[in-house]
Amino acid sequence: MNPGVNELQMDAFRIWRAGVAAVNTGALVRRVVRREGDTLLIGSLSFDLRSIGQIAVVGGGKAAAPMAEALEDILGQDLIEAKRLTGWVNVPETQAKPLRAIRLYPARPLGVNEPTEQAALGATCILELVSSLRPEDLCVVLITGGASALLPAPIPPLTIEDKVQVTRALSAAGANIDQLNTVRKHLSRIKGGRLAAACRAGWLVALIVSDVLGDPLDVIGSGPTVPDTTSPDDALEVLRQLGLRPPVIPEVVFEVLTTARSTPTPRPSCRVENIIIGNLETAVSAAAEAARLLGYEVKTTVARSAEPTAEEVATQLVGELWAMEQTPGRRCLVSGGEPVVRLVEPERRGRGGRNQQLVLAVLNELLRLAELGKVLPKPFVLLAGGTDGEDGPTDAAGAWIDREMIGSVRRSGVNVADYLARNDAYAFFEEWGTLIKTGPTDTNVGDLRVVVTEEANLRGPV
Repeated sequence: MNPGVNELQMDAFRIWRAGVAAVNTGALVRRVVRREGDTLLIGSLSFDLRSIGQIAVVGGGKAAAPMAEALEDILGQDLIEAKRLTGWVNVPETQAKPLRAIRLYPARPLGVNEPTEQAALGATCILELVSSLRPEDLCVVLITGGASALLPAPIPPLTIEDKVQVTRALSAAGANIDQLNTVRKHLSRIKGGRLAAACRAGWLVALIVSDVLGDPLDVIGSGPTVPDTTSPDDALEVLRQLGLRPPVIPEVVFEVLTTARSTPTPRPSCRVENIIIGNLETAVSAAAEAARLLGYEVKTTVARSAEPTAEEVATQLVGELWAMEQTPGRRCLVSGGEPVVRLVEPERRGRGGRNQQLVLAVLNELLRLAELGKVLPKPFVLLAGGTDGEDGPTDAAGAWIDREMIGSVRRSGVNVADYLARNDAYAFFEEWGTLIKTGPTDTNVGDLRVVVTEEANLRGPV
């Protein structure tokens, strides 16, 4: 390939990786928690360690393991022993390594972003641990994206299989994260503030890495430490709006939600502080700074509410790219969000995720414009990836395309629209060698997208 294009690709990935690195969850914890002699500082809170009986650490999420490890390092071996540090954190099995005092429990396999029996066992152990604490104790809760699936505690007689069926049906119907978590909270013994309500410590401090647009505390991880702002009626309304009813949704779900309408929402007896220590805006800002250092004029956007479908977001991105192409100089757009993917019926469905579907939709639109004679004058690279390194049920974080690929795909005659319609972006990008594979990244704040353009004289027409 042309050296200029290769350099452009490298720049796009440098920018994306800078954003991901900025929200490493262990580093985020070290920014907000520190020990000064007999004082433990967490955000703006100050705790006299001499008056604390025991410290317990619980929680869950795709990137909670580095947070737990950072906390142990900050406390030090002397406090680990003096305060009888204990803990239980549900994590993907790839993160379940031994620590000094906190148990990192393997709650699900990599790539299985659904409730499991193992995760339910771990959630029950967490509830038992926090309910055993005393008023002189401190409980620290670690929450990152993925906590909803990693902390399942279904209300009897619901089973894990019922929860999985509900989650799959909501996702297939195009439910956004607010809708998904509204339903999940009211089927759980731990979500919707119920973890905090079970805690008997004097203080509960939650350190939260947000993967939800706009950072609504009651939605991130389904809000296990936050008073619920929704009701069982809201959950029933979500199911009605999405046209979900038996047998797609188990009948027992409606029974539990109907019973819950007359059950008071639990309230915590301990003092609770919820602290967001990192989010998508953190990643976007860091990526933008990296782009500026590389000599790009930068524009940033961060979605703060639910985005539309991947195809609609793709249309917006193509509009942004077209404007960048018409503007002199090296340009960069860094954006963050989470589009919705509407899944086709299982018998037609391929493999992919939000980011792969989005990039494929961008390519499809650019091919349509090319057929109309609208050729992009400048080299570009566009990529989108999940900051956690996972995109849907695949081993890819996302995918990327560039201007040269448009010409190659046109000449090949491949039907991109067919792959798009079948949610089979993974197979397409695997064939073209433009999947992004990072493995787990020790963070999770949503999806990060980078578009870069170069001066037109680096390449001839496609």
